[in-house]
Amino acid sequence: MTLSTPARLLRLLSLLQGRREWAGTELAERLGVTDRTVRRDVGRLRELGYPVEGTTGTAGGYRLTSGEDLPPLLLDDDEAVAIATSLLGTLGDGETAGRALAKLTQVMPGRLRRRVRAVAESVVSVPDHRGAEIDPGVLAVLAGAVRDREIVRFGYRRRDGTVGERRVEPHHVVATHGLWYLVAFDTGAADWRTFRVDRIDRPESVRLRFTPRELPAGDPAEHVRQTIASTPYRYTLRATVPVPADVVRTRLPMSISARIRPLDATSCTVLLGGDSLEHLVRDVVTLGPGARLDGSPEVLAHLREVGRWLSGPAAERADPERAAPPERHQP
Repeated sequence: MTLSTPARLLRLLSLLQGRREWAGTELAERLGVTDRTVRRDVGRLRELGYPVEGTTGTAGGYRLTSGEDLPPLLLDDDEAVAIATSLLGTLGDGETAGRALAKLTQVMPGRLRRRVRAVAESVVSVPDHRGAEIDPGVLAVLAGAVRDREIVRFGYRRRDGTVGERRVEPHHVVATHGLWYLVAFDTGAADWRTFRVDRIDRPESVRLRFTPRELPAGDPAEHVRQTIASTPYRYTLRATVPVPADVVRTRLPMSISARIRPLDATSCTVLLGGDSLEHLVRDVVTLGPGARLDGSPEVLAHLREVGRWLSGPAAERADPERAAPPERHQP
């Protein structure tokens, strides 16, 4: 079937958005036209503001690159609704998501706006305050480098505040409980590293492609779990919990999962760690009552202090007479 010029342009744009690079002959075959028609249609897209770049090679090709301004996007119904509902879950993180959602729903046909409205009216989003603010531009550069298998360099702020330059082969970006991590092979250290994305500054592709290496853990999420589990913390605490390991895993962040060890069918141990005592308190409370705690005197003293602070007001509310001073009887 021969497509009209507008329909063909939309189809061409869809193909360019779906893959990094196309040979001109492949596009011609997909569209059922000649190579010359593809060249003309690419020229029309450029006139409309789409940054289509010609590539070198035996057959020549095209790819859609990043421009100074964002031209209109081509989304099917499911893609548009998926993006809108994802934005609904991030509205607590700032006004950027709200502006994006407003623009997207404004150009949606009525049937899609009704679907998105149904989700908005039935779902409550609770922001994860343990997370860190992420620069969308940084995340976009890293994700693009992962997709295109391009080496990237950036400044990285370590936990102690010092900053160093890194040059890596990015493998995956992993998000868990409000934090984002870049899993990459550090060419300077000649080893795998996991970087907090909120500590990455000014990432840029060096325009050099690489052949992806095999990740030791296989799965990127599992690699992040193992890395976090082996990371040394300033404060640590071992808890023996009278609850099955599977139940405890549902209470704690994914990053702690690798530090949970079952003792039997009804109990487990958990190794907690943090760079602040407040983080430890939060996780200990999440474990629930009955946990036996083993840690340094400093950590245990802080937990006892927090416990006294919590139990004092609670005891007074539960038993007002106990908190009141004794009555004095006149002789």
